Amino acid sequence: MILFVSGRCDIPTFYSTWFFNRIKAGYVDVRNPYDPHQISRIVLDQANIDAIIFCTKNPIPMLKRLDEIPFPYLFHITITPYHQDIEPCVMNKKEIMNAVKYLSKHIGKDKVVIRYDPILLNKTYTIDYHEKAFQKLCEQISPYIHKIIISFVDMYKNTMENMKYMQLHPLNYNEMHELGKRLGKIAYTYDIKIETCAESCDLREYGIAQGRCIDKKEMEKLIGYEIPYKKGVRSQCSCIETVDIGDYNCCHHGCKYCYANYDEKQVKDRIQLHDPDSSVLLGYLTKQDRITERKEKSFRQITLL
Repeated sequence: MILFVSGRCDIPTFYSTWFFNRIKAGYVDVRNPYDPHQISRIVLDQANIDAIIFCTKNPIPMLKRLDEIPFPYLFHITITPYHQDIEPCVMNKKEIMNAVKYLSKHIGKDKVVIRYDPILLNKTYTIDYHEKAFQKLCEQISPYIHKIIISFVDMYKNTMENMKYMQLHPLNYNEMHELGKRLGKIAYTYDIKIETCAESCDLREYGIAQGRCIDKKEMEKLIGYEIPYKKGVRSQCSCIETVDIGDYNCCHHGCKYCYANYDEKQVKDRIQLHDPDSSVLLGYLTKQDRITERKEKSFRQITLL
């Protein structure tokens, strides 16, 4: 099993103490987002967990505790060029880039992936703006990473609701290709691999591969044995399957394009439910909850059979 920590909220930034408490406890309880009283209990041991992918905009709260992680892991760190009009509560990007350098030096550049996504356009954030921002990003961190993943903004519920505020317009075919041409050239200059994920737009002519965020070969290299391929849930995505231990509507970043905070009115209230000592991310187990242990053999065990 590969844990995803997390696509639903930024656990490394806001809930890392809880995460390390769950590692120490040896299990984590995860609510089903469609049936909150259905709980999956995941045992956090070598027989069950193959690796962890941390997905975050700010890994700093975890940096001094990396030695406490008993499984192979890698970081996906999102660095975008937006200001507080789009990302109201994201930390200063210079500090994030310093954290990327720290991680690269301590765990290796092959375990640090940068996500420059989503790419959105309005009167402020133009194609020229993205070209300059991407150039600056690559210039500063190219020695410390091996890959950048890009994607274009999707019209999720929350994105649609904030579309007028952001003065956003959906990218058309020509704009995607112009961006691909410019960003691909910059990545080539700095010897950085660049890929899209879950995008139907083919930008291979600009050196941008149609990749996947969670790549089977890269994960096999990380853990040292073969992974039977099982596709994730997104239709245009060829990432391998992961298990997300996060929850929706509880991320403090407040990004206007976010798909996981789809009900902004709930966010403040749900954040208050968090207790770092609880087995679930938000609130506590109740008498109404139904706990089912998620029994899956690690890929290592499957390989040995």
